[in-house]
Amino acid sequence: MNNAVFVILAYLLGSISFGILVSKAFGLPDPRTVGSGNPGATNVLRSGKKLAALLTLLGDAAKGWLPVWLAQYYGLQVEVVCWIAVAVFLGHLYPVFYRFKGGKGVATALGVLFAFAPLLAGLAMLSWITIFALTRFSSLAALTAAALAPGFAWILLAHVGYIIVVFILSVLLIWRHRSNIRKLLDGTESGFGKKP
Repeated sequence: MNNAVFVILAYLLGSISFGILVSKAFGLPDPRTVGSGNPGATNVLRSGKKLAALLTLLGDAAKGWLPVWLAQYYGLQVEVVCWIAVAVFLGHLYPVFYRFKGGKGVATALGVLFAFAPLLAGLAMLSWITIFALTRFSSLAALTAAALAPGFAWILLAHVGYIIVVFILSVLLIWRHRSNIRKLLDGTESGFGKKP
């Protein structure tokens, strides 16, 4: 019973959208109404407020990291930690506080990976940075990092359950970027410094 409560609390934490909260605090437009319509750090950055984007990134990543780290710190079973990781990620994708319409999960997934293994998160982040620097497409960078993450997890993580969670998060993240995939393929995706 207690384990179920922890999973539910993780989902509720994941349902908090820092992009929406930070934008409101800075007097910026709701990120769901501008740009890509995604309440994530990249879309908040399009407002021109770098601090707001940074706070969104840190907040969304921290909410992915915190419940997983706490579960590990207090010695919960690996299976429970895995459910908590999936729950907090699903909370971000389908938040109960925002009619189940959330973000795409890049920062929150990064937070979960950091709780599993800092090196895993570092490699995923390096993949994102490399592709973004070369292409200026945040979506392509996220898709590349998501595609590579399970391989990194297979090499770095000892628990099969954690590897499975990374695979699930990667699949869900790629699924959430399906509209971006279509735009990338037909050449209409909007990147930083690029015109669609």
